[in-house]
Amino acid sequence: MLKTHYPSLPVLLVDDENAWLNTFSLTLHAAGVNNVDTCNDARKVAGLLKMQSFSVIVLDLTMPYIAGDELLAQVVKDYPEVPVIIITGLDQVEPAVSCMKLGAYDFFTKVDEESRLITGVKRAIDLGFLRRENSSLKEHFLKDQLNHPEVFSHIVTHNKSMRTVFQYIEAIATTGEPVLITGETGSGKELFAKAVHMLSERNGKFVAVNIAGLDGTMFTDTLFGHKKGAFSGADQTRKGLLVTADNGSLFLDEIGDLSPSSQIKLLRLIQEREYYALGSDVSRSTNARMIFATHRDLDSLQESGEFRQDLFFRLRTHHIHIPPLRDRLDDLPLLIDHFLEEAAQRLGKKKPAYPNELAILLGTYNFPGNVRELQSMVFDALSKHKNRTLSMDVFKEYIESRCGKSVIVKEELGSDTVFSVLDTLPTLKESGKLLVREALHRSQNNQAIAASMLGITRQALNWRLKQEAEKENETA
Repeated sequence: MLKTHYPSLPVLLVDDENAWLNTFSLTLHAAGVNNVDTCNDARKVAGLLKMQSFSVIVLDLTMPYIAGDELLAQVVKDYPEVPVIIITGLDQVEPAVSCMKLGAYDFFTKVDEESRLITGVKRAIDLGFLRRENSSLKEHFLKDQLNHPEVFSHIVTHNKSMRTVFQYIEAIATTGEPVLITGETGSGKELFAKAVHMLSERNGKFVAVNIAGLDGTMFTDTLFGHKKGAFSGADQTRKGLLVTADNGSLFLDEIGDLSPSSQIKLLRLIQEREYYALGSDVSRSTNARMIFATHRDLDSLQESGEFRQDLFFRLRTHHIHIPPLRDRLDDLPLLIDHFLEEAAQRLGKKKPAYPNELAILLGTYNFPGNVRELQSMVFDALSKHKNRTLSMDVFKEYIESRCGKSVIVKEELGSDTVFSVLDTLPTLKESGKLLVREALHRSQNNQAIAASMLGITRQALNWRLKQEAEKENETA
């Protein structure tokens, strides 16, 4: 198995003393910073920077050919996103101040404690990561373009907020850091996880697993695997999904349902990138990209103690939130057309035309099941379809049944009504007028749909509107 590299971009050590290069390189490796390059000739640094990106550069101040402060100025000018740490054999204040003014991130002497040097390098790694991420985000958002639109072709949308999410994914896909995807049930979280994987430049597999309901043992066995004889019934070795996902991406869905014991194991996996198979005392390492998803509110879960706060912060190094369908109703025509095409192929039918009012009707519904619910609605309607044009009746019946149920549930639970916040109640006549106005607004002035929402006939609604218009004329 490939050893995980940290950081993803190497740390470059530049010093004319090979002994120090070897010693400090080994020190960093022992501290977990195992992606380190060395250079003993300052003249080669410019060429190295053109061929390879680095997370941090550690420069000796006093070197032949090119001095450290001269090289520092060049790096800060040409590669401002790369933090530079200056190392010197002498403990002097003046050179330190001069280097900090030139743009050095930090300044240490070779006689400083190793722990200080290691901490400084790790801080610089984090800073470099943030600088690169901010630079990438700025580039994507200012240009307002997608470099790889084909990756998102399986997500049907032309909504601006969704485009912003795509730009963010392009910006963070190659960092290798954990990604948390949040969104309501049916919003398509796995599709977004696959997009992250496709853009991550990894040649391994995308491995998805729903971890809801897995207890500690099942979670460990599924991800980490087990040795033969680890427990009763373990008659052969199981590798575990982390092995399958090596050099690829591991997508863990429903992370909010993870048991407390499994949360501890997952935290260690993310922090150390190491794990133990059941029945084994030999650790394994993984370089799989970790992607997580949940429809639950992790903020509330950590406040109630159901979800570990330290794990929460580790999970969401990058956070992708998928807008619910009710917040992007402009996508309805595209989605209806797409799902009709899909359903027609699966059912062996010809794709029918549909009334223009269908998108308006569906826009009055809040879609608690999001895109997946719309897909089911379209499939069901087409399975019952017999005429040339798709009937809206199936959709109307579905919406009425769902909305009716929601009202009953609210009454049973004794929930507050929309009027509970008002100090003074409107009269029945005033309430009726407001309801009619809101129904017409939601239905884009389609009287048939507005009447259906109000539970009256179209003729009754038309009569109300005429009465109101006459009164307004009399007043005028």
